[in-house]
Amino acid sequence: MAETSSLAVRGGSFMFHPAGTLPQFTPEESSEEARAIAEAARDFMNGEIMPRDEEIDRLDLELTRDLLAKAGDLGILGMEVPEAYGGLDLDKKTALLVLEEMARHASFSTSYTAHTSIGTMPIVYFGSHEQKAKYLPRLASGEWCAAYALTEAGSGSDALGAKTTAVLQDGHWVLNGTKAWITNAGFADVFVIFAKINGSHLSAFIVEKTDPGISTGAEEKKLGIKGSSTRTVILDNCRIPEDRLLGGKGKGARIALGILNVGRFKLGASSVGAGKRVLEYTLKYAGERTQFGKPLTAFGLIQQKLANMAVRIFVGESMSFRTIGYLDDALAHTSWESETGGADKMKAIDEYAVEASMSKVWGSEALFATADDSVQTFGGAGFSTEYPAEKIYRDCRINRIFEGTNEINRLLIAGTFLKRCGGTDGLPLAEAAGTPPALPEDALQATVALAKARALKVIARAQAEHGPKILDNQEAAAHISNLLLELYAMESAVVRAGKMAAAGHRWAALARDLAEVYAQEAWNRVQSEARMLAGELASGEELDALMAELLAMRAPAPAPLSALRNRIAQALMEQGRYPIG
Repeated sequence: MAETSSLAVRGGSFMFHPAGTLPQFTPEESSEEARAIAEAARDFMNGEIMPRDEEIDRLDLELTRDLLAKAGDLGILGMEVPEAYGGLDLDKKTALLVLEEMARHASFSTSYTAHTSIGTMPIVYFGSHEQKAKYLPRLASGEWCAAYALTEAGSGSDALGAKTTAVLQDGHWVLNGTKAWITNAGFADVFVIFAKINGSHLSAFIVEKTDPGISTGAEEKKLGIKGSSTRTVILDNCRIPEDRLLGGKGKGARIALGILNVGRFKLGASSVGAGKRVLEYTLKYAGERTQFGKPLTAFGLIQQKLANMAVRIFVGESMSFRTIGYLDDALAHTSWESETGGADKMKAIDEYAVEASMSKVWGSEALFATADDSVQTFGGAGFSTEYPAEKIYRDCRINRIFEGTNEINRLLIAGTFLKRCGGTDGLPLAEAAGTPPALPEDALQATVALAKARALKVIARAQAEHGPKILDNQEAAAHISNLLLELYAMESAVVRAGKMAAAGHRWAALARDLAEVYAQEAWNRVQSEARMLAGELASGEELDALMAELLAMRAPAPAPLSALRNRIAQALMEQGRYPIG
């Protein structure tokens, strides 16, 4: 089927188009320039960061600052900063490739993304010309480091319930309050801090570490990412000039939520990059460790774990690059030259809030499953600090909390999707649910079509009978979110595999196996989630009728997953790594 124009793609609309009819950017389509920049980032990580693993994890903050400055010399701190302010203004596809490489070291990656993403981007998108001119060149070069201070002890997931206050006095803002769990706080020069003007209008402010009245607490003792600085930020009559208000009075929620969307799709990409490294060292260990006279890689259940790691990488990559493709296409129709350039770009990013949250949730949970499989493959050694498996297990646990907990993101996914299905110009949920799916000849695309039809049936029922109130039942909302997650992941992998086959890609057969393993197992999860959501919507004869409608839909024929995983594992063992890309 021919792809529709990229301009027609709306956030959440993937549920209403047959697989392959919406445009989908894939890693295989990355430019040579983007790959060259990613290779430079890989060389930087392998040459400068990985050899200093122990020093970084001892929380040598001066070293981290020096390494960030070296990253600035390479240009990878300013990739998304406009050229007019000392950056490279590269597309987000390039930034994604670099993020995957930076994820090789969890602690440094955390410092890097806190600086370049949530620390710098509020000024990029919402700063005045004067603010951009003052801060962005120094942030892009690494001369200054940034931090983002939204969370408070009493307002974590309820970030907009902040108690920190700002009062205008004699041409200065006076800030009072305490921010908690602030990454980079121990060495940041610039803080984007959220406070309520006169206790009611949530707003953002730029605070420098030399401003009177700002201080930080002791370093937090954490489960993982021990090499990243995490402290409280204390504002005790902190006085800053009036022109440090960022984006205008009362714009704090707009800034906070917009920047969190940026952070979410980046976290999904980072999770993929970390998963590649986990697979690499797990393959090496499993190939060298022998039991019963054979290497671990000879055993079927170890092959299953290795194959599942590769499946998660392939699917996560497919989702991340698809989302980034949508973003870049939308951003290409905006310009920094416009007076409203920053707001226009943030609006374009907001369009894909559902996809950004899905990338974050799916990627963070996939990486944790991969880390767990790695520990299990290492056996007793996986529990030892002498081997790498236990460290990534600790380090990646925070990803399900960062950028809004996965529970909050699941509610956002369901709520945003259902909101976009309402109104006269909304997504056509009821119409799509009442239309029998057209089944393509391709078996995997048919699996996607059947899974969508089943999901749409119950989601439309939830919307029709309960409207927005369905979100009051958070378990029901989570079922809706899980259905959307599985379908976005399944379709992204299947379409990518199809594009690779059409292009005659070297690894097309492997891609097909990876997509089929995921599609087969995701079908079962879709079936389960649809069944459980039905149970939340009806009872008695009504439930019997709804279940009969679901069961009447044809199910795809099962595939021999053990054979598919064996082929995947063999390819991994031959290459010693995830070979695609």
